[in-house]
Amino acid sequence: MKSLPVINPHAAGIDVGSEKLHTSIAGDEPVVFGTFTNEVYRLRDHFLKEGVKTVALEATGVYWLYVFEVLETAGIEVVMVNGRAVRNLPGRKTDMADCQWIATLHAHGLLRSGFVPTAEIRRLQDYMRLRADHVMGAASQVQRMQKALERMNIKFHDVISDLTGVSGQKVIEAILAGERDPEHLLDLCDEQIKKKKRERLIESLRGTWREEHLFTLGQAVAAWKFYQGLLVECDRQVERVLKGLAEQSPPPNPGANGPSSPKPEAAKRQSKNAPQIDDLHELLKQVCGGRDVTAVAGIADGLLVQLIAETGTDMSAWKTEKDFTSWLGLSPGTAQSGKRKGLVKRQCNRAGRLFRLGARSLARTVDKALGGFFRRLKKAKGGLVATKAVARKIALLYYRTLKHGLAYVEKGLRQYEMQYEESQRRLLAKLAAKQGFKLMSIEAEKLQAALKTTKS
Repeated sequence: MKSLPVINPHAAGIDVGSEKLHTSIAGDEPVVFGTFTNEVYRLRDHFLKEGVKTVALEATGVYWLYVFEVLETAGIEVVMVNGRAVRNLPGRKTDMADCQWIATLHAHGLLRSGFVPTAEIRRLQDYMRLRADHVMGAASQVQRMQKALERMNIKFHDVISDLTGVSGQKVIEAILAGERDPEHLLDLCDEQIKKKKRERLIESLRGTWREEHLFTLGQAVAAWKFYQGLLVECDRQVERVLKGLAEQSPPPNPGANGPSSPKPEAAKRQSKNAPQIDDLHELLKQVCGGRDVTAVAGIADGLLVQLIAETGTDMSAWKTEKDFTSWLGLSPGTAQSGKRKGLVKRQCNRAGRLFRLGARSLARTVDKALGGFFRRLKKAKGGLVATKAVARKIALLYYRTLKHGLAYVEKGLRQYEMQYEESQRRLLAKLAAKQGFKLMSIEAEKLQAALKTTKS
């Protein structure tokens, strides 16, 4: 029996834990290190002394990140692998055996590295994920405000569209200051609101004004403002990282987007939760090497920052666009055993969920081709299938824009509908011909009947 060749006899494996790092070189006797900083440096020196050039470690929570950074800085190739790819043999499940098993697989070249973004992208990722937590925290405080108002039977948040808007915050501040007269509270609202919703607003501002619920409302407002301050601080850090990435990006190629590249939508509506950064659109364009990714339907500046934080701007980590959508979890895997073939469901990662978010934003658009595709597929197969299919299309356009510099041109809903109708006619004609019939339009049939009547 032919044995597997050893690709790299000095390949190492690490079983990462919160307190211990079990290491082995090419499956030899394990050496155990601690996880304190000095211990990680001692591990690095040990690998360099033994001539280790490549290390495989299992992605375990956040424990692997610092080890990865130290080894990467030392010039050692670090292969981060999925735990499912190094599943151990039965009866050998110990940390000592795991590190030997990982090292053995890596020495034989049987492990494939997962995607790990560059150090600068990881910085942006940390800030953006922290920012997302603050956005969720602020949203929970808005819900608490609404609950406190409901407990006092004040329906103000049901009448206006946004409780955290200018009018909403003025009214809440006045309530907390002791104002109870609905007429006086109404005067604090915007003129358009007073003009269109005057009577409803007055009635909605009559309540019980219970002390405990007013206290809850005040606490929620204070917490919401605190989160807004944290978001501002995060935005400043995000801006710094983006400017650093823009300086590192290659100069834009004038013809990268093609001669007929459309002008970006200057008034493209942003989410209120998007980073508040001056000239964010132009800054993102510089980070992407002069390519306007927001021209793709469903991707606005706020979503693009989050996508860059998860995928980076270098698409060379994925050889093809199919590899990219597979990594995102937007395309099914295949499973074959003998004559049996099937599809394996994949879970979307963070980036995949962001593309799904962009897909849902197209559901009610009236001028986008992908919006028409979403509604047609939703009617036929349901909203979940439609969201995933549109998210995959957006991901493909994102990949092509960043890797090949291809410009996305919005053809519009009407042209999409015309193309779909034409494809349906061709399909009907093909089916009719297969059954020995000839497809004829109603207008042509009426014309033939009119000609026969004239001749007779």
